[in-house]
Amino acid sequence: MKKARKHHGDATHEASPPRKPFSPQFAGLKALHRTLVENQKAQALEQARKRQQETQRRQHAEDFRRMVGKVAPLKDAGRVLPKTQAPAPLPFQRWADDHAVLRESVSDEYGAEWLLESDESLSYRRAGLGEDVVRKLRRGHWTVSAQLDLHGMRVDEAREAVADFLRECVRQERRCVRIIHGKGLGSANRIPVLKEKVRRWLTQKEEVLAFAEARPDDGGSGVVLALLKPRYAGGSGADVPA
Repeated sequence: MKKARKHHGDATHEASPPRKPFSPQFAGLKALHRTLVENQKAQALEQARKRQQETQRRQHAEDFRRMVGKVAPLKDAGRVLPKTQAPAPLPFQRWADDHAVLRESVSDEYGAEWLLESDESLSYRRAGLGEDVVRKLRRGHWTVSAQLDLHGMRVDEAREAVADFLRECVRQERRCVRIIHGKGLGSANRIPVLKEKVRRWLTQKEEVLAFAEARPDDGGSGVVLALLKPRYAGGSGADVPA
């Protein structure tokens, strides 16, 4: 009898079941676990550092007590130290600001007649300056380096404009300036209001060394020439340029 030959191909193999798809809910678990481990390590290092600092603090305290040795606390003498009240702060800045405002302010009613020369141009020179200063100023000895025109301005506007103009000229080291106040031909009663007031203002300004009416060909009675002192100068006659 012939044995039946086994055919390997006849054997049937059962297929393995399909793998379930990976859930996206667990996609970040690995990264989260890594973060937790790192945080635990950081906390452990921080705790170790604090323990080391505490140990050092205790060691330093022990070393100090050992060096100092035995001490006896002071006895309470029963003294009561009165509480001193601090003095009120002084308003130095406000005083400085007020002083600056007063220094910069000018008055329209300032009686400057006695300060002006008796000539018809009503020139002015600060005490300590020679008479030739006004004469040189009128003759154009110093070059005019800045000019201010007050035409069309009211008195308040002109007063502020003159103060700003002089301040800026001193800052820029301009020595000789021209201020045009007009002859008053367009004002009421043809009276030159600004002409008199400009001269009153200039006599009150510390930076003005002298002023004089311009020559007829330079504007005549409608223009005043002013000589200013240097920015950081503090005298009078020594401030006049050659």
